[in-house]
Amino acid sequence: MIETLSEMHVEAARVQQEIKDYLGLRTSDLVFEYSTVDGKVKLDLITINPRHNQAFLFHNETGADKVDALKKMLAYVQQYKEKENSYTIQWVAKGDTELHTSYFKASNILDALQKLYYGRDMNTLTVFSVVLNPIS
Repeated sequence: MIETLSEMHVEAARVQQEIKDYLGLRTSDLVFEYSTVDGKVKLDLITINPRHNQAFLFHNETGADKVDALKKMLAYVQQYKEKENSYTIQWVAKGDTELHTSYFKASNILDALQKLYYGRDMNTLTVFSVVLNPIS
């Protein structure tokens, strides 16, 4: 059990690094965003696509504290490929002409779209297609 605040920070940093390593992403391509909801810690794991510099929700978890939320996120990233469907979304940012293709793991199409629109006004992107990818 974690006894001190210092030990909690060390454990949180260790689990965050484990998540980054497992996903194979650079530190600059992954953001851990914490908030408090109903006395619990909510963790939003956000990915940054370096090609078009857009941020998308990867997944969120809620825990009793920061370390609990991180451990739940680690368990998710270790299993998500087997548990969720893969979607391809083609979209264009408002004022841009380049069609972008992004890939999301989600339980359904609405979840995939919520991950695409996370943190932005829905009017800033035009979605051209959402496709459920075949199971390989």
